Amino acid sequence: MTNIVNLIKQWEDSAGGRLTSREYRMRLTVQDAARIAALAEMYPRRSETELISELLAAALDELETAMPYIQGNQVVAEDEEGNPVYGDVGPTPRFLELNRKHFQSMAREEGLDRVSEAHARPIAESKSGLFS
Repeated sequence: MTNIVNLIKQWEDSAGGRLTSREYRMRLTVQDAARIAALAEMYPRRSETELISELLAAALDELETAMPYIQGNQVVAEDEEGNPVYGDVGPTPRFLELNRKHFQSMAREEGLDRVSEAHARPIAESKSGLFS
């Protein structure tokens, strides 16, 4: 998981990760474009595109972990003390399902026949067994 706080360290080191062939175009506000330009000047080993991509990834990680847990009625596990853990009926399970579906589809498009399931597993799913 990459969060905003860790990005500066990552920018000073090196980043990795498989990129999709799919491209996304966007227009930034003048204020955001100026901030990206400032970061690119501060971290010249990173292109503006890399900075935007890494910031977006960190923001998506944070969004995922911020999704609310809404307790359902179904017990899906027990915690360390034997207390019941209930499945999440909030937006997280739907997001996880859709993320996995799109990840698998994109992996096939990219010719990645053997993709580790851990790469398809979003942050929220790995936080705990709260999601069914």
